[in-house]
Amino acid sequence: MSNAALLHLMNEEEIPAFVANVIEAGCHINSVGHNMYVICDDEEQEAVIEELNRICEKYGDRDSIRREIVNYLWSID
Repeated sequence: MSNAALLHLMNEEEIPAFVANVIEAGCHINSVGHNMYVICDDEEQEAVIEELNRICEKYGDRDSIRREIVNYLWSID
């Protein structure tokens, strides 16, 4: 992750756009339990790694809102 991405902390309002961007890139994003989510399986990720890196840099650090991302994924499931 670039230094610019490390400076930006993703906020809750960005969650729907982040999830939509990941899906548009051709990946699945799924909740795992109450505190985790996964983006893609290994085969999907290899095919779109550059786009996923761009998305992750755009939205920045998501660790502080991991639970909110999981809750959003449950709400659209």
